[in-house]
Amino acid sequence: MKITRVGVDLAKNVFQLHGVDRSDKLIWKRKLSRKNWLKVLLKETDPSCEIGIEACAGAHHWARELMSKGYQVKIIAPQFVKPYVKSNKNDANDAEAICEAMSRPNMRFVEVKTTEQQDLQAMHRVLDELKSHRTAKGNQIRGLVAEYGLVAPRQLYALRQAIPDWLEDAENGLSDIFRQLLEGLW
Repeated sequence: MKITRVGVDLAKNVFQLHGVDRSDKLIWKRKLSRKNWLKVLLKETDPSCEIGIEACAGAHHWARELMSKGYQVKIIAPQFVKPYVKSNKNDANDAEAICEAMSRPNMRFVEVKTTEQQDLQAMHRVLDELKSHRTAKGNQIRGLVAEYGLVAPRQLYALRQAIPDWLEDAENGLSDIFRQLLEGLW
């Protein structure tokens, strides 16, 4: 029997694969190490076989690897796989659910990202996180100086301008220890 569709549950070290034939009959079920899974899959299937992967860390990398070998790869968002898990959640059942979900005619798939798209997405995520930390730090400074009776401006640029003034003002009640801390935060 020829494998026509494989659902792959990706993990850190062990990948679970669930392969069916044209009539959706299970003909191949394997638990493989990260190191060997691709080699085994390439040996056991041919590029006419569709591969389904749940959208998770590494999914786009593996999709690109498989596509470079001629396979058609479908990435499925986890919320669309979940309804097809038939019993207890485990890697084997997840692989089966991925295989089932990808066969549905109205299923929506995630577009495989290029490395350039992932680079850009990574930069945006890091920048968003840095902005979040910056906002949190500004809020923390506002709260800390309020304990010394100082009112901090809401705008970040105004807060940055106010800190040197507070550090220079010997009469505002800031202790030497807090001045050192505030200077480090600034």
